[in-house]
Amino acid sequence: MVGNKDTVKNLSGIGKLDRQRLGQVVRVAKGSISVADAAKTLNVTSTDAAKFLSRWAKKGWLSRVYRGVYVAIPLESRLADMPLENAWVIAEKLFSPCYIGGWSAAENWGLTEQIFRKVMVMTTQKPRRSLYVMKGTEYFLRQVPEKAMFGLKPVWQGQVKVSVSDPSRTMVDMLADPGLGGGIRTVAEMFANYLKSENKNIELLLEYAKQLGNGAVFKRLGFMLERFVPQERDAIAKCLAVLTKGNTKLDAKLAADKLITRWRLWIPESWTKTK
Repeated sequence: MVGNKDTVKNLSGIGKLDRQRLGQVVRVAKGSISVADAAKTLNVTSTDAAKFLSRWAKKGWLSRVYRGVYVAIPLESRLADMPLENAWVIAEKLFSPCYIGGWSAAENWGLTEQIFRKVMVMTTQKPRRSLYVMKGTEYFLRQVPEKAMFGLKPVWQGQVKVSVSDPSRTMVDMLADPGLGGGIRTVAEMFANYLKSENKNIELLLEYAKQLGNGAVFKRLGFMLERFVPQERDAIAKCLAVLTKGNTKLDAKLAADKLITRWRLWIPESWTKTK
Protein backbone atom coordinates (compact mmCIF):
# COMPACT_ATOMS: atom_id res chain seq x y z
CA MET A 1 0.00 0.00 0.00
CA VAL A 2 1.35 3.40 -0.93
CA GLY A 3 1.47 5.73 2.07
CA ASN A 4 1.32 9.49 2.22
CA LYS A 5 4.47 11.14 3.57
CA ASP A 6 2.51 14.08 5.04
CA THR A 7 0.18 11.71 6.86
CA VAL A 8 3.03 9.66 8.27
CA LYS A 9 4.77 12.82 9.39
CA ASN A 10 1.63 14.24 11.01
CA LEU A 11 0.88 11.05 12.88
CA SER A 12 4.35 10.33 14.14
CA GLY A 13 6.04 11.31 17.35
CA ILE A 14 4.48 9.19 20.08
CA GLY A 15 6.00 6.12 21.65
CA LYS A 16 4.76 2.57 21.99
CA LEU A 17 3.20 3.15 25.43
CA ASP A 18 1.35 6.25 24.22
CA ARG A 19 0.05 4.33 21.21
CA GLN A 20 -1.26 1.61 23.51
CA ARG A 21 -2.93 4.17 25.73
CA LEU A 22 -4.45 6.00 22.78
CA GLY A 23 -5.73 2.77 21.26
CA GLN A 24 -7.35 1.81 24.55
CA VAL A 25 -9.06 5.20 24.88
CA VAL A 26 -10.33 5.21 21.29
CA ARG A 27 -11.78 1.69 21.59
CA VAL A 28 -13.66 2.52 24.78
CA ALA A 29 -14.84 6.04 23.88
CA LYS A 30 -16.73 5.05 20.70
CA GLY A 31 -16.95 8.20 18.65
CA SER A 32 -15.68 11.07 20.75
CA ILE A 33 -13.24 11.34 23.63
CA SER A 34 -13.54 13.55 26.68
CA VAL A 35 -11.05 14.12 29.47
CA ALA A 36 -13.34 12.16 31.81
CA ASP A 37 -13.43 9.24 29.34
CA ALA A 38 -9.65 9.12 29.12
CA ALA A 39 -9.16 9.46 32.88
CA LYS A 40 -11.55 6.60 33.61
CA THR A 41 -10.18 4.32 30.89
CA LEU A 42 -6.53 4.85 31.81
CA ASN A 43 -7.16 5.11 35.56
CA VAL A 44 -5.33 8.42 35.79
CA THR A 45 -6.20 11.87 37.10
CA SER A 46 -8.13 14.35 34.97
CA THR A 47 -5.04 16.52 34.80
CA ASP A 48 -2.93 13.70 33.39
CA ALA A 49 -5.69 12.66 31.00
CA ALA A 50 -5.97 16.24 29.69
CA LYS A 51 -2.21 16.30 29.10
CA PHE A 52 -2.35 13.01 27.18
CA LEU A 53 -5.16 14.21 24.95
CA SER A 54 -3.51 17.54 24.30
CA ARG A 55 -0.22 15.86 23.40
CA TRP A 56 -1.87 13.36 21.06
CA ALA A 57 -3.74 16.19 19.37
CA LYS A 58 -0.53 18.17 18.84
CA LYS A 59 1.05 15.06 17.31
CA GLY A 60 -1.85 14.67 14.88
CA TRP A 61 -3.55 11.60 16.32
CA LEU A 62 -6.59 13.45 17.65
CA SER A 63 -8.54 16.50 16.59
CA ARG A 64 -9.90 18.89 19.21
CA VAL A 65 -13.60 19.49 18.70
CA TYR A 66 -14.35 21.59 21.74
CA ARG A 67 -12.76 22.31 25.12
CA GLY A 68 -11.85 18.91 26.56
CA VAL A 69 -13.47 16.90 23.73
CA TYR A 70 -11.61 15.21 20.88
CA VAL A 71 -12.20 12.82 17.99
CA ALA A 72 -9.74 10.30 16.58
CA ILE A 73 -8.27 11.07 13.17
CA PRO A 74 -8.49 8.27 10.57
CA LEU A 75 -5.07 7.20 9.35
CA GLU A 76 -6.02 8.08 5.78
CA SER A 77 -6.79 11.67 6.76
CA ARG A 78 -4.22 14.26 5.63
CA LEU A 79 -5.37 17.04 7.91
CA ALA A 80 -6.01 17.22 11.63
CA ASP A 81 -8.53 20.01 11.08
CA MET A 82 -11.07 17.73 9.41
CA PRO A 83 -14.88 18.03 9.43
CA LEU A 84 -16.86 15.98 11.94
CA GLU A 85 -17.86 12.56 10.63
CA ASN A 86 -20.84 12.34 12.95
CA ALA A 87 -22.16 15.56 14.38
CA TRP A 88 -24.87 13.81 16.42
CA VAL A 89 -22.32 11.86 18.45
CA ILE A 90 -20.55 15.08 19.37
CA ALA A 91 -23.87 16.67 20.35
CA GLU A 92 -24.59 13.73 22.65
CA LYS A 93 -21.17 14.13 24.25
CA LEU A 94 -21.28 17.90 24.73
CA PHE A 95 -24.91 18.71 25.49
CA SER A 96 -26.30 15.62 27.25
CA PRO A 97 -28.93 15.20 28.60
CA CYS A 98 -30.23 16.11 25.18
CA TYR A 99 -31.94 14.86 22.07
CA ILE A 100 -31.81 15.65 18.38
CA GLY A 101 -35.07 17.38 17.52
CA GLY A 102 -36.81 19.88 15.26
CA TRP A 103 -35.73 19.97 11.65
CA SER A 104 -32.87 17.51 12.23
CA ALA A 105 -35.26 14.88 13.56
CA ALA A 106 -37.72 15.66 10.76
CA GLU A 107 -34.97 14.97 8.22
CA ASN A 108 -34.16 11.70 9.98
CA TRP A 109 -37.78 10.50 9.79
CA GLY A 110 -38.23 11.53 6.17
CA LEU A 111 -40.74 14.30 6.94
CA THR A 112 -38.89 16.80 4.74
CA GLU A 113 -36.59 16.79 1.76
CA GLN A 114 -35.20 20.18 2.70
CA ILE A 115 -31.57 20.18 3.80
CA PHE A 116 -30.82 22.08 7.01
CA ARG A 117 -27.21 23.00 7.72
CA LYS A 118 -27.55 23.35 11.48
CA VAL A 119 -28.03 20.41 13.85
CA MET A 120 -31.00 21.08 16.16
CA VAL A 121 -30.20 20.01 19.72
CA MET A 122 -32.73 20.12 22.57
CA THR A 123 -30.85 20.09 25.88
CA THR A 124 -31.64 20.34 29.57
CA GLN A 125 -28.40 22.27 29.99
CA LYS A 126 -28.48 26.06 30.05
CA PRO A 127 -26.30 26.93 27.06
CA ARG A 128 -24.30 30.14 27.12
CA ARG A 129 -25.40 30.82 23.57
CA SER A 130 -27.83 29.30 21.08
CA LEU A 131 -25.34 28.66 18.26
CA TYR A 132 -22.10 26.70 18.46
CA VAL A 133 -19.77 26.05 15.54
CA MET A 134 -17.34 23.16 15.77
CA LYS A 135 -15.20 21.90 12.89
CA GLY A 136 -17.55 23.59 10.44
CA THR A 137 -20.65 21.98 11.95
CA GLU A 138 -23.25 24.35 13.35
CA TYR A 139 -25.31 23.35 16.38
CA PHE A 140 -28.50 25.25 17.20
CA LEU A 141 -29.42 24.74 20.87
CA ARG A 142 -32.73 25.07 22.67
CA GLN A 143 -33.13 24.48 26.40
CA VAL A 144 -35.91 22.17 27.58
CA PRO A 145 -36.94 21.16 31.12
CA GLU A 146 -36.17 17.65 32.32
CA LYS A 147 -39.88 16.79 32.27
CA ALA A 148 -39.85 17.37 28.51
CA MET A 149 -37.45 14.46 27.90
CA PHE A 150 -40.10 12.09 26.57
CA GLY A 151 -41.18 10.72 23.19
CA LEU A 152 -37.60 9.88 22.27
CA LYS A 153 -36.13 7.02 20.27
CA PRO A 154 -32.56 5.71 20.27
CA VAL A 155 -30.79 5.93 16.92
CA TRP A 156 -27.45 4.22 16.47
CA GLN A 157 -24.68 6.35 14.98
CA GLY A 158 -21.83 3.90 14.52
CA GLN A 159 -21.28 2.44 17.99
CA VAL A 160 -23.00 5.30 19.80
CA LYS A 161 -26.69 5.51 20.67
CA VAL A 162 -28.17 8.99 20.26
CA SER A 163 -31.63 10.10 21.42
CA VAL A 164 -33.89 11.57 18.71
CA SER A 165 -37.46 12.82 19.10
CA ASP A 166 -39.83 10.33 17.49
CA PRO A 167 -41.97 11.57 14.55
CA SER A 168 -44.96 12.54 16.69
CA ARG A 169 -42.86 14.30 19.33
CA THR A 170 -40.97 16.08 16.55
CA MET A 171 -44.23 17.49 15.20
CA VAL A 172 -45.43 18.55 18.66
CA ASP A 173 -42.15 20.37 19.34
CA MET A 174 -42.42 22.24 16.05
CA LEU A 175 -46.05 23.14 16.73
CA ALA A 176 -44.99 24.48 20.12
CA ASP A 177 -42.27 26.54 18.44
CA PRO A 178 -42.42 26.72 14.62
CA GLY A 179 -38.88 28.10 14.62
CA LEU A 180 -37.65 24.59 15.41
CA GLY A 181 -38.82 23.57 11.96
CA GLY A 182 -37.66 26.63 10.07
CA GLY A 183 -40.98 28.48 10.31
CA ILE A 184 -44.65 27.57 10.14
CA ARG A 185 -44.75 27.18 6.36
CA THR A 186 -42.09 24.48 6.49
CA VAL A 187 -43.72 22.95 9.58
CA ALA A 188 -47.04 22.77 7.73
CA GLU A 189 -45.37 20.89 4.87
CA MET A 190 -43.79 18.48 7.36
CA PHE A 191 -47.14 18.03 9.08
CA ALA A 192 -48.81 17.18 5.77
CA ASN A 193 -46.05 14.63 5.09
CA TYR A 194 -46.47 13.22 8.60
CA LEU A 195 -50.19 12.69 8.01
CA LYS A 196 -49.40 10.73 4.84
CA SER A 197 -46.66 8.63 6.44
CA GLU A 198 -46.68 5.35 8.32
CA ASN A 199 -45.71 7.33 11.41
CA LYS A 200 -49.09 9.09 11.60
CA ASN A 201 -50.55 8.70 15.08
CA ILE A 202 -53.12 11.35 15.99
CA GLU A 203 -53.75 9.96 19.46
CA LEU A 204 -50.04 10.10 20.23
CA LEU A 205 -49.91 13.71 19.03
CA LEU A 206 -52.67 14.61 21.46
CA GLU A 207 -51.01 12.68 24.28
CA TYR A 208 -47.66 14.39 23.71
CA ALA A 209 -49.31 17.81 23.42
CA LYS A 210 -51.01 17.26 26.78
CA GLN A 211 -47.78 16.04 28.36
CA LEU A 212 -45.82 19.02 27.03
CA GLY A 213 -48.35 21.37 28.61
CA ASN A 214 -48.13 24.12 26.00
CA GLY A 215 -51.54 25.59 25.20
CA ALA A 216 -50.39 27.00 21.86
CA VAL A 217 -49.79 23.45 20.59
CA PHE A 218 -53.50 22.57 20.71
CA LYS A 219 -54.43 25.80 18.89
CA ARG A 220 -51.97 25.17 16.07
CA LEU A 221 -52.61 21.42 16.03
CA GLY A 222 -56.39 21.82 15.83
CA PHE A 223 -56.05 24.42 13.10
CA MET A 224 -53.71 22.17 11.10
CA LEU A 225 -55.91 19.11 11.52
CA GLU A 226 -58.94 21.03 10.33
CA ARG A 227 -56.94 22.34 7.39
CA PHE A 228 -55.40 19.06 6.23
CA VAL A 229 -57.62 16.26 7.61
CA PRO A 230 -61.05 17.72 8.49
CA GLN A 231 -62.38 14.17 8.75
CA GLU A 232 -60.47 13.76 12.03
CA ARG A 233 -63.46 15.22 13.88
CA ASP A 234 -62.77 13.51 17.20
CA ALA A 235 -59.20 14.82 17.40
CA ILE A 236 -60.31 18.31 16.36
CA ALA A 237 -63.00 18.28 19.06
CA LYS A 238 -60.42 17.26 21.67
CA CYS A 239 -58.24 20.21 20.68
CA LEU A 240 -61.19 22.60 20.92
CA ALA A 241 -62.08 21.26 24.37
CA VAL A 242 -58.73 22.21 25.92
CA LEU A 243 -58.03 25.60 24.33
CA THR A 244 -56.39 28.01 26.73
CA LYS A 245 -57.47 31.63 27.08
CA GLY A 246 -55.88 34.35 25.02
CA ASN A 247 -54.91 34.53 21.37
CA THR A 248 -51.74 33.07 19.87
CA LYS A 249 -49.96 33.79 16.61
CA LEU A 250 -49.62 30.94 14.15
CA ASP A 251 -45.95 31.90 13.94
CA ALA A 252 -44.48 34.56 16.20
CA LYS A 253 -42.13 35.67 13.43
CA LEU A 254 -44.85 36.24 10.81
CA ALA A 255 -47.16 39.20 10.48
CA ALA A 256 -50.70 38.07 11.34
CA ASP A 257 -53.74 40.17 10.48
CA LYS A 258 -56.59 37.65 10.65
CA LEU A 259 -57.96 36.20 13.88
CA ILE A 260 -59.51 32.74 13.70
CA THR A 261 -61.71 33.02 16.78
CA ARG A 262 -62.56 29.31 16.68
CA TRP A 263 -58.91 28.54 17.40
CA ARG A 264 -57.92 31.80 19.12
CA LEU A 265 -55.20 32.00 16.52
CA TRP A 266 -53.82 34.97 14.61
CA ILE A 267 -52.83 33.95 11.08
CA PRO A 268 -51.48 35.70 7.98
CA GLU A 269 -54.16 36.68 5.46
CA SER A 270 -52.70 34.22 2.94
CA TRP A 271 -53.52 31.34 5.27
CA THR A 272 -57.25 32.04 5.09
CA LYS A 273 -57.30 30.56 1.60
CA THR A 274 -58.38 26.92 1.64
CA LYS A 275 -56.24 24.36 -0.13
